[in-house]
Amino acid sequence: MYALIRRFLFSMPAEKAHYFTFNALHLVMKIPFVRGIFNCIYSLSDPYEFVGLTFKNRVGLAAGLDKNATHLHELSALGFGFIEIGTVTPKPQAGNDKPRLFRLKQDECLINRMGFNNDGVDLIVERLKTRPKNLIVGGNIGKNKITPNELAKDDYNICFQKLYLYVDYFVVNVSSPNTPNLRELQDKAPLLAILNDLMLQRKSFMAEGLISKPILLKIAPDLSFSQIDDVIAIVKESGIDGLVATNTTISREGLLTPNSEIEAIGAGGLSGKILQNRSTEIIQYIHDKTQGQMPIIGVGGIHDAQSAVEKIKAGAGLVQVYTGFVYAGPNLVKQAAEAIKAIA
Repeated sequence: MYALIRRFLFSMPAEKAHYFTFNALHLVMKIPFVRGIFNCIYSLSDPYEFVGLTFKNRVGLAAGLDKNATHLHELSALGFGFIEIGTVTPKPQAGNDKPRLFRLKQDECLINRMGFNNDGVDLIVERLKTRPKNLIVGGNIGKNKITPNELAKDDYNICFQKLYLYVDYFVVNVSSPNTPNLRELQDKAPLLAILNDLMLQRKSFMAEGLISKPILLKIAPDLSFSQIDDVIAIVKESGIDGLVATNTTISREGLLTPNSEIEAIGAGGLSGKILQNRSTEIIQYIHDKTQGQMPIIGVGGIHDAQSAVEKIKAGAGLVQVYTGFVYAGPNLVKQAAEAIKAIA
C-alpha cells in the first residue's frame, strides 16, 4: 500500500510532498476511530529505560520531520516510541531559499539545506501544552542564523529555559551543515560554554523543585576519531547525559546518483541509506571507547529492521528514523521495534 502512496508523493517536489502528507494525515486522523485503528496496527509496547526516562519502545522519530510540534498526535499513532521536535530557535525563521529538499531515489537518500526553518520557541511551546499524554518528546535546540557564534550560548539557553517544562529531554544541535558556521561550535571552547551554561540552568531549575531533564549532544558523521575523542571528553567534563550519533553528512562519497545531478542540487546535508555504515561505526567507537558507559541514540541510515538492530548491537540504547521513514513508510517503525524487542 505505501509503495503506491509513495509513488504519488514522489511525483511532487520533496518539500511540497512533506506538507501534503502531514495535512492529509491530519485530516484522516479526524475520521472517527481512524486514530485507534492506526494505533492497533502500528503500536508496539517494549518499555525501555534510557537516561532516566521510560520509552514506549526504542524506535523514535528524528528531529526535522515535525520541526514545529504540529503533528505530534498524528505521529504518535504511527508507533513511534518517542518523537524529537525541532530544531527550535529562539526567534521564528524562514530558513534557506527553496528548493531546499531533494530526493536521491537511487540511493534512498535525501539532501536538505532547510536552515532551521521553524516557528520560534514561543509558538512551539504553546503547541506543546496540548501534546499527547504518555509520549516522550525531545526538544532539539539551535541558534538563529543571525546570531553570531560568540552569542550562540544565549540562543541555546533561551530555548532550554522556555522548553524546559514542555519536553522530556534536550538535544543540542551544533552539527547541522545548513546554518553558516554552526559546526564551528563543535570546537571545545564554544561547545563547553554552551553545555556548561545549560547544565547550570538545569541545576537552577532543580533547585526550584523541578525534575532533571536529560541533555544530549548531536554530532556530525564527518568528525574524525580524534575529534570524537574530544567530544567524549567534553561530554564527561560538562556532565551532560549522552550523545546522538549522527547528524547529516556533507560527504557525497559512494552515491549511485550521477555526479551531474548531485552537483546541480548543490550544498546540503545528506541523509539516508548511505550513512548506515558510518553512523554505526561512530556508535561502536563511542561505545567501545567509553566501555558502554555513555548513552547513545543511534540515527543515520536506518532503512529496515536489520539496520535498526545493527545500531543497537553497536551500542545505541535507542534509535531514530527520518529518511528511512520517508522511503519505507510507517511499517518501518513497527518492524524495527519488533526486531529490537526480539534481541533484548
